[in-house]
Amino acid sequence: MILEHIQSPADVKSLEREQLPQLCQELRKFLVQHVSETGGHLASNLGAVELTVAIHRVFDTAVDRLVFDVGHQCYIHKALTGRQELFSTLRQFQGLSGFPKPHESEHDAFIAGHASNSVSVALGMARARTLQNEDYSVLALIGDGAMTGGLAYEGLNNAGASGEPLIVILNDNGMSIAPNVGAMPSHLSRLRSKPAYYHFKKWYRSLFGKHPMENGLYRFNHRVKTALKKTLWPGSTLFEDMGFTYLGPIDGHDLPRLCDVLQWAQELHGPVVVHVYTVKGKGYSFAEQNPGKFHGIAPFDPETGLLKKEAAESFSDQFGKAMISCATQDERVCAITAAMAEGTGLSEFAKEFPQRFFDVAIAEGHGVSMAAGLAAQGMIPVFAVYSTFLQRGYDQLIHDVALERLHVVLAVDRAGLVGADGETHHGCFDALYLSEIPGFTVLCPASFAELRTMLRRALFEIDGPVAVRYPRGGEEAFRKDCSAEPLVRLREGGDITLLGYGILINQLLEAAELLEAEGIHAEVLKLNQISPLSGDLLYTFFGERKPLLVLEDALGAGCVGQRVAAILTEGGLSPSRLILKNMEKHFAPEGSVAELNHRFGLDAAGVAAAVQEAIGHGQ
Repeated sequence: MILEHIQSPADVKSLEREQLPQLCQELRKFLVQHVSETGGHLASNLGAVELTVAIHRVFDTAVDRLVFDVGHQCYIHKALTGRQELFSTLRQFQGLSGFPKPHESEHDAFIAGHASNSVSVALGMARARTLQNEDYSVLALIGDGAMTGGLAYEGLNNAGASGEPLIVILNDNGMSIAPNVGAMPSHLSRLRSKPAYYHFKKWYRSLFGKHPMENGLYRFNHRVKTALKKTLWPGSTLFEDMGFTYLGPIDGHDLPRLCDVLQWAQELHGPVVVHVYTVKGKGYSFAEQNPGKFHGIAPFDPETGLLKKEAAESFSDQFGKAMISCATQDERVCAITAAMAEGTGLSEFAKEFPQRFFDVAIAEGHGVSMAAGLAAQGMIPVFAVYSTFLQRGYDQLIHDVALERLHVVLAVDRAGLVGADGETHHGCFDALYLSEIPGFTVLCPASFAELRTMLRRALFEIDGPVAVRYPRGGEEAFRKDCSAEPLVRLREGGDITLLGYGILINQLLEAAELLEAEGIHAEVLKLNQISPLSGDLLYTFFGERKPLLVLEDALGAGCVGQRVAAILTEGGLSPSRLILKNMEKHFAPEGSVAELNHRFGLDAAGVAAAVQEAIGHGQ
């Protein structure tokens, strides 16, 4: 066994070249073994094994800066940088993160979880290196999926013109989560077909020594070559027109060649794009055959590739079914997703209504603006998007949708705490910023039945922009449809009012039972609509002043509880005691939703304890 003796990148560098294939084989076995037990991102990591080993053969990531894009392909990097023994805790509460985290290791240069920012971050690091007169390499490792995001091109445009020594490694596997769509993947596919270009370029440049641009003959030939290349093969010049030296395409599973090319890229001392093509899921047949399923997967049987526990029906599944029903009813209904057709439950919709389904790739800002265009011309667009990724479209929500009160519907999936992906993926902001955008209606179903009803209301009854926000996973004990009114009373009680919305209503109902056993009679109110909030309606429900607890899995500043309390105070009905149970100003780490609810006191026990302390019934 080689892998068990790898404690740092220095151990990788000390291996003989003939030992590297065995190391890669052991790494793939290690990945399948651990991810099958904990769940996680498998296919993307299997495809990046040789590339990651090559990076650690050529560079020293304790000094050189390796910036991951998205970061879900960092498992091999972590295994080679002293964290093998932590993989049994992968994506668990207080365990090893599934994404790069600088607090874990000096080898993690920058936190990563969202797409398309790596080139911009890396350019900032390269410029800092120059300003500080230091000497180290800076690399951005970006997938072709992330290259569908506009920020990637903003970074490339600026980096190429900067002249800064910077290596952009384009890991091209033809996929993000789903197969890539759009013009860029097609362009990269054409580039792959010309491997002879790289060989000629290396030979040609080597003729003129280490600094060929200082040679007048080389500069003249370079201009001639560039002109001819633009005429005969215009597709090859995309990166070079931005100011990069383009190396590739390279077989991303040819480890010796990868090492040579990365070494050459380092020696060029300028902006370089190394185009590497890989196979997502490489080396594990089930992941190669179905890379989308094994992109992010729950614990599974490595022998069969089958999940150990089949996933239960989810809010996403119910949303997808409801969308098919609504689109059957009205031909104006169409669906938009950002590389998340399966995750948002729209796969069947795409098959049923291919002409009314649009995958915009990893480009949420574009998705929002395109939805605005559809709405402006009389369609009813529904943009299904994870809460954490909708943040990329914030400006467009204000400028392109809200200002004209366009009837765009947002299906905000993964709202609230989502679990094992950690800080970068929790949906703890949308309830705050969507509620503050003028004209937005924000609906919060707590059950499948409410989701179906609220989606229909959003499509066919409410004017202007509407967001329907719902959690990851399935419904809990509360399965009724109480969505007819913006605010409903689920339980009577004279000692304190418990107010919440969405799936957390389950915790409030359970907390009320716990409090009843202690002699505290808690009223439970459920907000079905958190924006706009009607003062007249709130005054009706809060006719008497008593303690109020508001429960939310969102951050505290600008939360619903603060807005409710302000409205009541304006009406002279401020609660006798206000208890806000939320995330305050904390990012939530990895862990199950139940563990995180408990950590932040958002579960039934935490609510009951807060009430007992606040109103003097504690032990």
